[in-house]
Amino acid sequence: MGNMKEKIKYVSIDLFFKKGYFATSVSDIARGSGIQKASMYYHYPSKEELLFSILKSTMDDVTAYLKNSISGIRNVEEQMRTAVQSHVRFHLDRQKENFIANSELRGLTQDHYRIIVKKRYEYERIFQNIIQKGGEQGIFVKDDVKILSYAILTLCTSGASWFKPTGRLTVDEIAAIYEKFIINGLKQGQVWSGAT
Repeated sequence: MGNMKEKIKYVSIDLFFKKGYFATSVSDIARGSGIQKASMYYHYPSKEELLFSILKSTMDDVTAYLKNSISGIRNVEEQMRTAVQSHVRFHLDRQKENFIANSELRGLTQDHYRIIVKKRYEYERIFQNIIQKGGEQGIFVKDDVKILSYAILTLCTSGASWFKPTGRLTVDEIAAIYEKFIINGLKQGQVWSGAT
C-alpha cells in the first residue's frame, strides 16, 4: 500500500464512501489503517484535512486526465466527444473518490471549500470553451454556455452514484452512450430551443 499516509487516505475513501464523512470517526479510520488514533494526527492534522486531501487530489487528477485526453485534438466535435468520454471514464473508474467529492463538500472549512470550488471552475471552463467554440463554428447549439456545461457535467458525474463494476455494461460502453446522447443534444439543440 506504500506509506502509511496513503494507506490512511485509501481507508478513508472506502469509509467515507460507505458510511459518509460525518458518520465516519477518526477512530474508524485509525482502526481500518491498523494504527492508534493519536498516530493518525501525525499524518493528517484533522479529519477535515484528510477530506480536503481526497477532494484536492481528485480534482487535480480529473483535470490532468481531461487535459491530457483532449491534448492535440483540433476538431471541436471530437474534442467534446473525447472530453465526455474522459469525464465519464474517470468518474466510474474512481467511483468512490468522485462520489465523495460530489457529496461531502459541506465537510470542508470555508478556505478549503473555496480552493476546491476554484479548481472546479477551472475544470468547467474547459468544457465551456469547447461548447463556445462549437457554437461559434455552427457545430453546436448557440445557447447559455455555462448552463450547457452544468447540464453535461451533472449528467456525466451522476454515474458515480449508481455504477456497479459488476453490472451488465463496461465503463467504455457507458461512456459511449453518454457521448452519443450529449453530442446529439448539442448538435440538434437548435430544434429543441425553438420548441414551446
